[in-house]
Amino acid sequence: MGKHRKAPQAYPECGKKCKKKERSQECRKDAKQIQMELTRSLMTGTKETPRLVTAESVRTGHPDKLCDQIADSILDAHLRQDKNARVAIEVMATDGKILIAGEVTSAAQVNYHRVVYEQLGKIGYRAEDLCEDPSKPPEIEIHVHEQSPDISQAVYSESADEVEGFSLADSIGAGDQGIMIGYATDETPEMMPLPVVLSHNICRKLDELMPSNAWMGADGKAQVTALYRGDHPAAVTDVVVSVQHTAGCDQNKIHDFIVSEVLEKVIPAELWTEQTKIHINPSGCFVKGGPAADTGLTGRKLAVDGYGPVAHIGAGAMSGKDPTKVDRSGAYAVRWVAKNIVCAGLAKRCEIQIAYAIGQKKPVSVSIDTFGTGKAPDDVLVRAVKRVFDLRPGALIETLLLRKVRYEPLAAYGHFGRMELDMPWEQNDEAEELKLAVNSGKVKRRRRMNRYA
Repeated sequence: MGKHRKAPQAYPECGKKCKKKERSQECRKDAKQIQMELTRSLMTGTKETPRLVTAESVRTGHPDKLCDQIADSILDAHLRQDKNARVAIEVMATDGKILIAGEVTSAAQVNYHRVVYEQLGKIGYRAEDLCEDPSKPPEIEIHVHEQSPDISQAVYSESADEVEGFSLADSIGAGDQGIMIGYATDETPEMMPLPVVLSHNICRKLDELMPSNAWMGADGKAQVTALYRGDHPAAVTDVVVSVQHTAGCDQNKIHDFIVSEVLEKVIPAELWTEQTKIHINPSGCFVKGGPAADTGLTGRKLAVDGYGPVAHIGAGAMSGKDPTKVDRSGAYAVRWVAKNIVCAGLAKRCEIQIAYAIGQKKPVSVSIDTFGTGKAPDDVLVRAVKRVFDLRPGALIETLLLRKVRYEPLAAYGHFGRMELDMPWEQNDEAEELKLAVNSGKVKRRRRMNRYA
């Protein structure tokens, strides 16, 4: 059962930082008030309709995330030795076995077994998390072959390294067809939906605490529900945390630890209410974890990798794929574009959809939805985006340095809003150009000088 908790020392719905003696009942947000607002808004159809938004994240030891991290570690190993490597790796992890399969065309020499064991050690699994018989190491199977020549000739029309005057933008077509979705919002400093940010931060905090808490296992996940009024979050209504633990642990002590050492340090005090419900290990017990308990697979956490349920989900997974695959380069591109639109003050929130055809350099479609928050019509923003951003896959690889980025750190806690990683697609370097393009219909043409180059 979920437990209510006493709210921390703030009730800022009124917009004030209240002192203790000033915390009057009228400042407090409670479940009854929330329910009344929901009912009233549904009856009246008001613009500020309260709504609930839920998002989840998983820890590095979750079996699906293990697979994503192995896949991206293999990709990084290839790109370090061969920047032109074409990689599409899938990983499955189950009780006693890890299977690596896919297509790789690369001059690199990569020891896949070493990559796997390094990742297992980094995550901190116990032997029993990997195999029901802890005396046996997991078996590693590798089934990798070269990329199809049909795909290869479609992606690379010419080699930019061999033909004078050719750039990557001229020589690389999309590695597959697909629809990518990008999103940004002004509701958090990360320009990501609040429940997504909080869920990731809870999982990251659990992983940070694990080495100093022997009772804690590597597996786990978190889920946060926030109440929105209009376009911005007003309160957290529910938090769910499942954390792996050793046998015989007192669940009440686990609950108190998670609340005091994780939730109260991650979720801002102003978002708590007296009716916020906390669910810690709602299954009652979480001793067995990792792939020995639950089979993992690459690409099975698309909402965790992206924007939760707030934005549409398009295309395929990103992990294990080199940047000629628009599932990856296109996804980073549209996040970059959406964030620049919001940073430019042209919208409070923005979703961008882009689609490619295999072998083609230019996208077949670009569309934008600002959900009624745009300072200019959505079709005007589309035209401005096409003038400011070169969305050809080869240009994206060059501009966003996608052959130099290290991908393994992105395989957990999401690919977007990662301010600590300072990724190129998180920069607002085109905000001023976008404003100029929207306001005047013109944009200064210039050779991009990327500060990461």
